[in-house]
Amino acid sequence: MASTFSTSQKFELIATGEKAGLWGATTNTNLQLVEEAVGGYLSLNVASSDQTLTISNGASSNGRNMIIKFTGTLAANRTVTVPDSIEKMYLIEDGTTRSTSDYTLTFKTASGTGVTMPVASKMVVYSDGTNIVQLSVEKGYHSIDRNYTAVNNDQLIIDTSAAARQVTLPASPSVGNEVTFIDAKGSFGSNNLTIARNGSNILSSASNLVVSTNGEAFTLVFLNATRGWAYKDKV
Repeated sequence: MASTFSTSQKFELIATGEKAGLWGATTNTNLQLVEEAVGGYLSLNVASSDQTLTISNGASSNGRNMIIKFTGTLAANRTVTVPDSIEKMYLIEDGTTRSTSDYTLTFKTASGTGVTMPVASKMVVYSDGTNIVQLSVEKGYHSIDRNYTAVNNDQLIIDTSAAARQVTLPASPSVGNEVTFIDAKGSFGSNNLTIARNGSNILSSASNLVVSTNGEAFTLVFLNATRGWAYKDKV
Protein backbone atom coordinates (compact mmCIF):
# COMPACT_ATOMS: atom_id res chain seq x y z
CA MET A 1 0.00 0.00 0.00
CA ALA A 2 1.47 3.36 -1.03
CA SER A 3 1.83 6.36 1.25
CA THR A 4 -1.07 8.83 1.36
CA PHE A 5 -1.38 12.50 2.36
CA SER A 6 -3.44 14.03 5.18
CA THR A 7 -6.61 15.79 4.08
CA SER A 8 -5.98 19.21 5.57
CA GLN A 9 -2.25 19.94 5.83
CA LYS A 10 -1.05 17.38 3.23
CA PHE A 11 1.55 15.67 5.44
CA GLU A 12 2.85 12.41 4.02
CA LEU A 13 1.41 9.41 5.87
CA ILE A 14 3.81 6.53 5.40
CA ALA A 15 2.11 3.20 4.87
CA THR A 16 3.28 0.10 6.71
CA GLY A 17 6.28 -1.38 4.90
CA GLU A 18 6.79 1.72 2.69
CA LYS A 19 9.77 4.08 2.39
CA ALA A 20 12.47 1.63 3.42
CA GLY A 21 15.58 3.72 4.13
CA LEU A 22 13.67 6.97 3.53
CA TRP A 23 11.84 7.42 6.81
CA GLY A 24 14.31 10.01 8.05
CA ALA A 25 13.94 12.29 5.02
CA THR A 26 10.14 11.97 4.91
CA THR A 27 9.81 12.58 8.65
CA ASN A 28 12.06 15.65 8.49
CA THR A 29 9.97 17.04 5.63
CA ASN A 30 6.78 16.45 7.61
CA LEU A 31 8.28 18.23 10.64
CA GLN A 32 9.25 21.18 8.47
CA LEU A 33 5.69 21.36 7.16
CA VAL A 34 4.36 21.26 10.73
CA GLU A 35 6.70 24.15 11.57
CA GLU A 36 5.38 26.06 8.58
CA ALA A 37 1.77 25.44 9.65
CA VAL A 38 2.20 26.54 13.27
CA GLY A 39 4.71 29.38 12.88
CA GLY A 40 5.47 30.10 9.24
CA TYR A 41 5.48 33.74 8.04
CA LEU A 42 4.58 34.94 4.54
CA SER A 43 4.72 38.49 3.19
CA LEU A 44 2.38 38.58 0.20
CA ASN A 45 2.19 41.46 -2.28
CA VAL A 46 -1.39 41.82 -3.50
CA ALA A 47 -1.00 45.12 -5.34
CA SER A 48 -1.53 44.02 -8.91
CA SER A 49 -3.69 40.89 -8.78
CA ASP A 50 -5.81 38.54 -6.69
CA GLN A 51 -3.82 35.73 -5.10
CA THR A 52 -4.67 32.03 -4.77
CA LEU A 53 -2.66 30.23 -2.10
CA THR A 54 -1.94 26.51 -2.27
CA ILE A 55 -1.23 23.62 0.08
CA SER A 56 0.58 20.87 -1.82
CA ASN A 57 1.11 17.25 -0.89
CA GLY A 58 4.31 16.83 1.10
CA ALA A 59 5.88 20.13 0.01
CA SER A 60 6.38 23.64 1.37
CA SER A 61 3.41 25.80 0.27
CA ASN A 62 2.47 29.44 0.75
CA GLY A 63 -1.05 28.64 1.98
CA ARG A 64 0.24 26.57 4.89
CA ASN A 65 1.92 29.52 6.67
CA MET A 66 0.35 30.55 9.96
CA ILE A 67 1.10 34.29 9.64
CA ILE A 68 0.39 36.20 6.43
CA LYS A 69 1.02 39.92 5.95
CA PHE A 70 -0.55 41.52 2.88
CA THR A 71 1.43 44.34 1.26
CA GLY A 72 1.43 46.64 -1.75
CA THR A 73 -0.63 49.56 -3.04
CA LEU A 74 -3.93 48.12 -4.22
CA ALA A 75 -4.87 48.84 -7.83
CA ALA A 76 -8.35 47.28 -7.44
CA ASN A 77 -10.40 45.32 -4.92
CA ARG A 78 -8.29 42.29 -4.01
CA THR A 79 -9.15 38.77 -2.89
CA VAL A 80 -6.77 36.22 -1.36
CA THR A 81 -8.08 32.65 -1.56
CA VAL A 82 -7.06 29.50 0.29
CA PRO A 83 -8.21 25.99 -0.72
CA ASP A 84 -11.46 24.43 0.43
CA SER A 85 -11.23 21.37 2.74
CA ILE A 86 -8.33 22.66 4.85
CA GLU A 87 -8.85 23.24 8.57
CA LYS A 88 -6.35 25.60 10.15
CA MET A 89 -5.86 28.94 11.89
CA TYR A 90 -4.37 32.04 10.30
CA LEU A 91 -3.03 35.31 11.70
CA ILE A 92 -3.48 37.88 8.92
CA GLU A 93 -2.29 41.50 8.79
CA ASP A 94 -3.24 44.30 6.43
CA GLY A 95 -0.06 46.14 5.51
CA THR A 96 -1.44 47.41 2.20
CA THR A 97 -1.96 50.97 1.00
CA ARG A 98 -5.55 51.47 -0.13
CA SER A 99 -5.10 54.97 -1.67
CA THR A 100 -8.03 57.36 -2.15
CA SER A 101 -9.88 54.68 -4.14
CA ASP A 102 -10.50 52.77 -0.88
CA TYR A 103 -10.16 49.34 -2.46
CA THR A 104 -11.17 46.35 -0.35
CA LEU A 105 -9.14 43.33 0.75
CA THR A 106 -10.91 39.99 1.32
CA PHE A 107 -9.51 36.71 2.68
CA LYS A 108 -11.62 33.66 1.82
CA THR A 109 -11.79 29.99 0.91
CA ALA A 110 -12.42 29.04 -2.72
CA SER A 111 -16.19 28.56 -2.19
CA GLY A 112 -16.76 30.79 0.86
CA THR A 113 -17.45 34.48 1.40
CA GLY A 114 -14.60 35.03 3.83
CA VAL A 115 -13.80 38.23 5.75
CA THR A 116 -13.17 41.73 4.44
CA MET A 117 -10.29 43.31 6.35
CA PRO A 118 -10.59 46.79 7.85
CA VAL A 119 -7.69 49.08 6.92
CA ALA A 120 -4.52 48.43 8.97
CA SER A 121 -6.15 45.61 10.95
CA LYS A 122 -4.72 42.38 12.32
CA MET A 123 -7.11 39.42 12.51
CA VAL A 124 -7.17 35.92 13.96
CA VAL A 125 -9.26 33.71 11.68
CA TYR A 126 -9.68 30.04 10.92
CA SER A 127 -10.78 27.91 8.00
CA ASP A 128 -13.41 25.33 8.88
CA GLY A 129 -12.95 23.64 5.52
CA THR A 130 -15.74 25.66 3.93
CA ASN A 131 -15.30 29.29 4.93
CA ILE A 132 -13.05 31.70 6.80
CA VAL A 133 -14.38 32.58 10.26
CA GLN A 134 -13.22 35.59 12.27
CA LEU A 135 -12.19 34.98 15.89
CA SER A 136 -10.77 38.38 16.84
CA VAL A 137 -9.59 41.63 15.30
CA GLU A 138 -7.12 44.32 16.30
CA LYS A 139 -8.57 47.38 14.63
CA GLY A 140 -6.57 50.00 12.82
CA TYR A 141 -7.54 53.60 12.08
CA HIS A 142 -8.44 54.90 8.64
CA SER A 143 -8.25 58.65 7.93
CA ILE A 144 -10.61 59.84 5.20
CA ASP A 145 -11.53 63.23 3.71
CA ARG A 146 -14.01 61.90 1.13
CA ASN A 147 -17.18 59.86 0.85
CA TYR A 148 -16.59 56.26 1.85
CA THR A 149 -18.29 52.86 2.18
CA ALA A 150 -17.42 51.25 5.50
CA VAL A 151 -16.64 47.62 6.26
CA ASN A 152 -17.19 45.83 9.55
CA ASN A 153 -14.76 46.95 12.30
CA ASP A 154 -13.66 50.13 10.50
CA GLN A 155 -12.44 52.93 12.80
CA LEU A 156 -12.78 56.09 10.73
CA ILE A 157 -11.12 59.44 11.40
CA ILE A 158 -13.23 61.70 9.19
CA ASP A 159 -12.16 65.15 7.98
CA THR A 160 -15.10 67.36 6.98
CA SER A 161 -13.20 70.64 7.29
CA ALA A 162 -13.44 71.29 3.53
CA ALA A 163 -16.88 69.85 2.80
CA ALA A 164 -19.67 67.68 4.17
CA ARG A 165 -19.04 63.93 3.81
CA GLN A 166 -21.06 60.73 3.64
CA VAL A 167 -20.09 57.34 5.05
CA THR A 168 -22.22 54.41 3.90
CA LEU A 169 -22.70 51.57 6.39
CA PRO A 170 -21.94 47.96 5.36
CA ALA A 171 -24.65 46.19 3.38
CA SER A 172 -26.34 43.09 4.90
CA PRO A 173 -24.66 43.45 8.31
CA SER A 174 -24.52 40.68 10.89
CA VAL A 175 -25.38 41.10 14.56
CA GLY A 176 -22.40 42.64 16.34
CA ASN A 177 -20.92 44.37 13.31
CA GLU A 178 -19.37 47.70 14.31
CA VAL A 179 -18.17 50.95 12.73
CA THR A 180 -16.52 53.80 14.66
CA PHE A 181 -16.75 57.46 13.60
CA ILE A 182 -14.39 60.20 14.84
CA ASP A 183 -14.44 63.91 13.95
CA ALA A 184 -10.87 64.59 12.79
CA LYS A 185 -11.00 68.42 12.74
CA GLY A 186 -13.92 69.29 14.99
CA SER A 187 -15.93 70.29 11.94
CA PHE A 188 -19.04 68.08 11.91
CA GLY A 189 -21.05 71.11 13.01
CA SER A 190 -20.12 73.30 10.04
CA ASN A 191 -19.85 70.47 7.49
CA ASN A 192 -22.08 67.61 8.57
CA LEU A 193 -21.32 63.91 8.42
CA THR A 194 -24.13 61.86 6.91
CA ILE A 195 -24.19 58.17 7.79
CA ALA A 196 -26.10 56.38 5.01
CA ARG A 197 -28.08 53.39 6.29
CA ASN A 198 -27.56 51.19 3.20
CA GLY A 199 -30.83 49.31 3.64
CA SER A 200 -30.73 48.84 7.43
CA ASN A 201 -32.38 50.92 10.14
CA ILE A 202 -30.38 53.35 12.22
CA LEU A 203 -31.72 53.93 15.76
CA SER A 204 -34.94 52.09 14.77
CA SER A 205 -35.54 54.48 11.88
CA ALA A 206 -35.38 53.92 8.12
CA SER A 207 -33.48 57.19 7.73
CA ASN A 208 -29.89 58.25 7.35
CA LEU A 209 -28.15 59.71 10.42
CA VAL A 210 -26.84 63.28 10.16
CA VAL A 211 -24.11 64.15 12.67
CA SER A 212 -23.91 67.90 13.26
CA THR A 213 -22.03 68.29 16.55
CA ASN A 214 -18.35 69.18 16.52
CA GLY A 215 -15.94 66.70 18.09
CA GLU A 216 -18.23 63.68 17.97
CA ALA A 217 -16.68 60.22 18.42
CA PHE A 218 -18.90 57.15 18.66
CA THR A 219 -19.41 53.56 17.56
CA LEU A 220 -22.49 52.11 15.88
CA VAL A 221 -23.22 48.42 16.41
CA PHE A 222 -25.76 46.38 14.46
CA LEU A 223 -28.35 44.78 16.76
CA ASN A 224 -31.21 43.40 14.66
CA ALA A 225 -33.50 44.24 11.76
CA THR A 226 -35.82 46.36 13.90
CA ARG A 227 -33.36 48.55 15.78
CA GLY A 228 -30.69 48.24 13.14
CA TRP A 229 -27.57 50.24 14.01
CA ALA A 230 -27.43 51.75 17.50
CA TYR A 231 -24.90 53.60 19.61
CA LYS A 232 -22.67 51.03 21.26
CA ASP A 233 -22.44 52.94 24.55
CA LYS A 234 -26.20 53.66 24.66
CA VAL A 235 -27.77 50.33 23.67
